[in-house]
Amino acid sequence: MAARKTSSKSGDAPELMVPEPSVNPRFPVVGIGASAGGLEAVSSLVQDLAPDLGIAYVLVLHLDPARESKVSEILARKTPMPVVQAQEGLRVEPDHVYVIPPNCEMTIDHWVLRLKDREAHRSANTTIDTFLRSLAVAHGSNAIGVILSGTASDGTLGLAAVKGEAGITFAQEPSSAKYDGMPASAIASGSVDFILTPAGIAKEIARIRHHPYIANRLNPEAEPVHDGSDMEQIFRLLRRTTTVDFSGYKSPTIARRIQRRMALKKIDKLKDYGAYLLRDQGEVAALYQDLLINVTSFFRNPEAFAALREIVYPAIMKARTSASGPLRIWVPGCSTGEETYSHAISLVEFLGGERADIPIQVFGTDLSESAIQRARAGVYKENIEADVTPARLRRFFYKADGGYQIKKVIRDLCIFSTQNVFNDPPFSRMDLVSCRNVMIYLSQSLQKRVVPIFHYALNPTGFLMLGSTEGLLGAGSELFEMTDKKQKIFRKRLVSAPVAFGFSVGKPEHGPTGTPTVTAPSKLPEMLKIPLELQREADRLLLARYVPPAVLINEHLEILQTRGRTASFLELPSGKASLNLLKMARPGLLFELQGAIDEARRQGFEAIRPRVRVDDEKKTVTIRVVPFKVPTQTQHSFLIVFESDLPVEDGGSPSGLVQAPAAQVVDPSSSGEYSALGKQIVQLRQELAATREYLQSIIESQEGTNEELQSANEEIQSGNEELQSTNEELQTSKEELESANEELHTVNEEMQHRNELLTQLNNDLTNLLYSVSLPIVMVGADLSVRRFTPQAAAVLGLSSSDIGRPMPRLRLKVDMGSLEQNMLDVIQQVQSQQLHVQDNEGKWCLLRIVPYRTMDNRIDGVVLSVMNEIGSFSASPGGGDGMGTGKVLAGKSKRGSKGSGESRR
Repeated sequence: MAARKTSSKSGDAPELMVPEPSVNPRFPVVGIGASAGGLEAVSSLVQDLAPDLGIAYVLVLHLDPARESKVSEILARKTPMPVVQAQEGLRVEPDHVYVIPPNCEMTIDHWVLRLKDREAHRSANTTIDTFLRSLAVAHGSNAIGVILSGTASDGTLGLAAVKGEAGITFAQEPSSAKYDGMPASAIASGSVDFILTPAGIAKEIARIRHHPYIANRLNPEAEPVHDGSDMEQIFRLLRRTTTVDFSGYKSPTIARRIQRRMALKKIDKLKDYGAYLLRDQGEVAALYQDLLINVTSFFRNPEAFAALREIVYPAIMKARTSASGPLRIWVPGCSTGEETYSHAISLVEFLGGERADIPIQVFGTDLSESAIQRARAGVYKENIEADVTPARLRRFFYKADGGYQIKKVIRDLCIFSTQNVFNDPPFSRMDLVSCRNVMIYLSQSLQKRVVPIFHYALNPTGFLMLGSTEGLLGAGSELFEMTDKKQKIFRKRLVSAPVAFGFSVGKPEHGPTGTPTVTAPSKLPEMLKIPLELQREADRLLLARYVPPAVLINEHLEILQTRGRTASFLELPSGKASLNLLKMARPGLLFELQGAIDEARRQGFEAIRPRVRVDDEKKTVTIRVVPFKVPTQTQHSFLIVFESDLPVEDGGSPSGLVQAPAAQVVDPSSSGEYSALGKQIVQLRQELAATREYLQSIIESQEGTNEELQSANEEIQSGNEELQSTNEELQTSKEELESANEELHTVNEEMQHRNELLTQLNNDLTNLLYSVSLPIVMVGADLSVRRFTPQAAAVLGLSSSDIGRPMPRLRLKVDMGSLEQNMLDVIQQVQSQQLHVQDNEGKWCLLRIVPYRTMDNRIDGVVLSVMNEIGSFSASPGGGDGMGTGKVLAGKSKRGSKGSGESRR
């Protein structure tokens, strides 16, 4: 392997031999994070790693920024692999160890290390999270994350990112770590696959390197470890256990997640893993959680939130009216809530002073119940400082044990619920739907199905935001118009879109007889619409007969299509335009056409009428009526073919009938026989004309009746369309009610959750009051008693009936002098006071009066507490202070303390 020399970051460090890029750089990369006490664990891990696994190792430590690092030299004595201090632009190679320099943040981009100076304003060191996140994005399932000994929680978010991209994660066994803060934090987050000692981690990395999950992916010629039948069996098991159908997700993503679980369980074949799932329901739950891909962060892609403030929020505010309801946002696939809270914070920042006048509702939904529970709590590790600015941390977060908690004012805006967006009714009347980095895991069929659901959920002026690598497929471009191409923000078009929810996305369920249920079409095709199958079938039949003049008609004898020159046989009738075949037939063809069509309809095969004479023509035609039916229609169609015969010669009998002799001119002077014959001919002609007139009247009467029936039929069709429209409106109302019911159910769950929290807080407060050994009284803003401890009842003489009564009007065992004025002063001045008071037995006590503060920093009363006895005074220290008998002293006590009474002097 060729190598090149590079200089170390330190000026006097020796030159390092850095390998040239390999020809095929596809190999796993292990990111190792450690802090306090981590060098010992790292040394143990590196010492036990096999030097020929074909894996690159990148070590990220919390180093002293003011001192030169000797870690590379120490580790070089523990392993035969080259140990190199990382440099900007250095390409990693397999079987090498790379160490981060001091006071740097390091990332990796396609096997190339990138360095920059560490930001000084952050209180928490997040260099491990920064590297592991970049490793997850750049290498996906080729990434392996390891967290060793250290304090705080750096590395927890990084391991979550690695696991989210189907990588494998390790944490040191806390009992074997010198400092267990970092391993314990990672384990508590649920992002760790293996919890082992450093030696155990080295052994497991060697095993995983040869597992098909990694070996097959790095070797394109290796045989796949799965087939369709085994995958379908796993899908059925997941569907039966979790009611979620994953068969519509992208196959490579699902296969990678399943192979990852196989690697963790030391199973090589998918068939064996399917059998293992049947035996172990716990593994089914673990696979289910892996498939959900719960990866998110605060303000992911800040440019997208900037686009919301510049484009979306102003448009939403402009479209609002005085009658508009709350401003509503829906975040499907919210995971643990970071995305949902980010939208709430961004919107509150945008509204500023208008926040009090505009109600806000941000809905977060996800399939994972555990993720929703964490989202409701709103508690996150301290390493979110890498994603949230210090100003936002101060304004919207509390400092909690080992991390931060979202303030109640933001938590109250967000409602979380479990939901399957494909099966459960969607929300409605949304101003914004933010579905980022969810659709990339869905197949095209599911993407085409979910886009109309989002279209239905939005207001007419609503917006849809997708991830930077996502887009709209199929009819999505017809439902939405592009607003911001770079940030994938779309605006709803005012077009109708069929939305389907509440049905399985998998194969159709079978009925009792084992046949799939077929849903009837919602609307019959138009009468004169020509399906493509009809045209193809007609073309086939015509080509078989050398394409003579022909017409294609439907069951109602309406002409759908013509072929060839049909003017010799059909013409437009006078009056109202019609495409009815019988009305367009030339004289002489009507009765033969009608008879042939009736015969073909009745018998179901071709009917022929040969040598039919067309009036006013000296030629005959053979009529063929061919019935046929295409699979997409239930009624027959007919192909009428006109085959012209040879011209009829004079005196011929084309129809095979004997012609009557031609009429001759009769001379009046001729014999009586010829005169009688002439009269008979005239009479026959008159009878024939009368018969024709009578038939014509019958035809006209029949046509009038048909027109009346047609009119009645149109009225019936119009009524049917109105009924269908009413039914569609009722269906829409039903869907809206289902959506409203889903929202109410979600709000009910949230209220139940908050009631449980309030009950728990009330229990905690009650136990606290009963366990405190001090007399404490809580007084409201109206100076009435709210709560008191049992000691207060004994010392001050309070009873349960005193709750709600004004404190100054009670007869207490301790003479408190101007208690009412003192409490009002504390409320108005927001300053606590300490007073010396004397009870009925002459004992002196210390009375403290402090303001009662609410969560929103509002003064809503005072808290009185009586301290332990401080002895008896022979005389009042300040007898001339104007406080009566001297039983209440606001001046200096024996200890020399100064109370608020001095200010009153």
